[in-house]
Amino acid sequence: MGRAIDIPLPEVFEPLLRPSRYKGIYGGRGGAKSHFFADQIIERAIVSPPLRAVCIREYQVSLEQSVKRLLEDKITEHGLGREFRVMDARIETPDDGIVIFQGMQNHTAESIKSLEGYDVAWVEEAQSLSQRSLDLLRPTIREEGSELWFSWNPRSPKDPVDKLLRSEHTPPDAIVIRSSYRDNPFFPEVLRREMEWDRSRDPEKYAHVWLGEYERNSESRVFKNWRVEEFETQSDAMFLYGADWGYSVDPSVLVRCYAVDRTLFIDHEAYQVGVEIDHLPQLFDTVPGARDWQIVADSARPETISYLQRHGFPRMTAAVKGKDSVKEGVIFLQNYDIIVHPRCVHAIDELTMYSFKTNPLTKQVTPVLEDKKNHVIDSLRYSVEPVRHPVDDLVTW
Repeated sequence: MGRAIDIPLPEVFEPLLRPSRYKGIYGGRGGAKSHFFADQIIERAIVSPPLRAVCIREYQVSLEQSVKRLLEDKITEHGLGREFRVMDARIETPDDGIVIFQGMQNHTAESIKSLEGYDVAWVEEAQSLSQRSLDLLRPTIREEGSELWFSWNPRSPKDPVDKLLRSEHTPPDAIVIRSSYRDNPFFPEVLRREMEWDRSRDPEKYAHVWLGEYERNSESRVFKNWRVEEFETQSDAMFLYGADWGYSVDPSVLVRCYAVDRTLFIDHEAYQVGVEIDHLPQLFDTVPGARDWQIVADSARPETISYLQRHGFPRMTAAVKGKDSVKEGVIFLQNYDIIVHPRCVHAIDELTMYSFKTNPLTKQVTPVLEDKKNHVIDSLRYSVEPVRHPVDDLVTW
């Protein structure tokens, strides 16, 4: 065993420290995917020598397209220059270990056997990996305890790496996480400015590049009538609040907004998964004024509404549901110009990603709304019910 070294670790990557045959990180730019795996190679080479690792891309015409420069930078950053020998085409690691760099398109069924003795294969830009290459690689890395690492920005659910690691039939010994710039405590300011530019002007690009969403047909987007913008909340605003319920997988959400003519301003949100019912008041108190104004909440949980009415939110009421209520609520929101404050990150995400279903055979966009990525959207629909319906009509309230 070698000596221990101290490398800072973003919390999101902690599950990947456990041994596992398959390890995957998918997400958007600035999520530190490549930095994590590069740090892991350096740390393993020092802590558990000798390490034999191969860094792979589907196409690699030159080493300039590899992660070799990133590894060299990591060696320098951690002050380990005396422990490694950086060569033209490889990096030699302690106790006769080695890191090499390969393009899968250069391999045949015979040549791939040269990788049989390697401990780690790291596939960078794995969204470009072909099925042929994946089928060659998986049985080749066969040492006891060997691992296959994949880092990628998703492109399509049909890409081989997504079918392997993000479908309903993932390998049993796999740890796969998602990481975006929000999970990176070292996210550089220069990238933050780029992200904010895309987020405010090109929601589709923002979703794919920065959040790691699949590329999508722009025609499938439900909301195109919104933008991100800093604004000061009006002192005389007539606030509208909407709440949606979740627990183990889905979040509990509270949204505050207000309308000025045909513009809807979203200025505060609360959003959390796994909130116990007795902790909901604390969550909702993060949205200013929530105890003083009417909150229209999802009627599917009357016991939760009753609990909150008895614990400081007496003006909470149940949303009115019925045939086509979702569709009508979405159309109502589409008739506004929507401005979202940058702090409402989950509202931004859902307005970006909420979409109509696409026919998988014809690729045509259907009029059917996807029932996912819509918890903030549902809260918004509930919040504007007092505007959509005269109070006198809401006799069930």
